[in-house]
Amino acid sequence: MIDSKTHEFVATGRRKTATARVRIATGSGKVTVNGRTFETYFPTDALRTLALRPLAATEASAKYDVRVSVNGGGPIGQAGAVSLGLARALLEADANVKGTLRSEGLLTRDPRMRERKKYGQPGARKRFQFSKR
Repeated sequence: MIDSKTHEFVATGRRKTATARVRIATGSGKVTVNGRTFETYFPTDALRTLALRPLAATEASAKYDVRVSVNGGGPIGQAGAVSLGLARALLEADANVKGTLRSEGLLTRDPRMRERKKYGQPGARKRFQFSKR
């Protein structure tokens, strides 16, 4: 979706219980997450690499400024949500990158979710200790 006021490409990404709204606009490659710098929000290299995989795959790191609003989940889920949202936003900005993003598996939402707790047991699969007598 294109935001007509700011000329930004907007997309949503989700992973586990995290949701990221990603906005990209032509610029110099500046990335901010929830108003903070990218390096302070994602402190480890693994999380940074995961979140920016679409930019690296399409070699568009210096072309766009990225603003992300992310909430819910933990750090890994949030990084995955940012990655999916960024891939979708890049696809809206330039339709020619679809093959690259698809072959890297960046346009597919990860469907794995936490299994719900069932009644009569302490967790999703764990059972209370069985007592014969």
